[in-house]
Amino acid sequence: MIVIPPSYEILNDLDQQSLALRIEACGRLCYKSEDKITDESAPVFIRNILKHGHNSVAEMAVVTLEVVVEKESLAVQLFKGLPRYLNIDMLEKNILLITASVRAFRELYLEHGNLKIVKAITAFLLRRHPLFFEDITPERGIVPQSGIMVKKLYLSEVENLPSHLFARHRYLAVKFTVNRAVTHEMVRHRPCTFLQESQRYCRYGTDKFGNQVTFIKPLFYDDEEGDEYKLWVQAMEETERLYLKLLETSTPQAARTVLPNSCKTELIVYANLMQWVHMFKLRVAKGADPSMREVMIPLLADFAEQFPEVFGALVSE
Repeated sequence: MIVIPPSYEILNDLDQQSLALRIEACGRLCYKSEDKITDESAPVFIRNILKHGHNSVAEMAVVTLEVVVEKESLAVQLFKGLPRYLNIDMLEKNILLITASVRAFRELYLEHGNLKIVKAITAFLLRRHPLFFEDITPERGIVPQSGIMVKKLYLSEVENLPSHLFARHRYLAVKFTVNRAVTHEMVRHRPCTFLQESQRYCRYGTDKFGNQVTFIKPLFYDDEEGDEYKLWVQAMEETERLYLKLLETSTPQAARTVLPNSCKTELIVYANLMQWVHMFKLRVAKGADPSMREVMIPLLADFAEQFPEVFGALVSE
């Protein structure tokens, strides 16, 4: 048995990677198969994920587009389609700023591919990122649509947007290493995207995991020599023993039914800065779960240092 403290990592490095590398890096966390990443592994991993309908993995990368239309009615078409999970701002009557995940753009085409503006967006994305759209578009491709211009904004351009647009269109991922009680609360923030280490697929009774279960040290028991902490350790040791015994005859998804909230898990949370503001307001409040505050308070300080114009006021509250 291993006992570790909770922690987090802001995944800034992923912002500099290609969409494919980013999605593979996040997706493999679920299976703890990061050791299988190679220079050529991303396309195969992504095609298999999409083929099997594991669409949440495709939410871990966003694209920001500027779409210029000759006629305002073309822009109105998009809004009438009630597209899901797209952040859309109308900069002018004929200019749209759109940020969405790979999954959202895929579903936009699948649900509204008859709209001229959607055809134009998908044709552009198919040319720029064929890996993510080749399986849902015609083999001959999609003809670019007249009267519509699509341009991709790079991260540096997004960061130069006015503050209210910047907070809506700048996304950031954080990997948390916490107990499962904390992640149960985090995943309630529905506008965010999540990928979590899966106890269904991770078999902790193997050499890969040291043939043991990892637990998060509870902050409630500071005194490691106290009776309460010793009782907690005793409970975890017994749980680990039973789990490993069940693995002798059961699958990981069956054996995991004895594992407690104290189990360590890894969770990637990906959201725009506006949603992070909402999360911090709830999760650093005095009435929030102490285990949640344990990671969210220092994380807010790091966010405020990186994006003072968005999070600075929260630190001073």
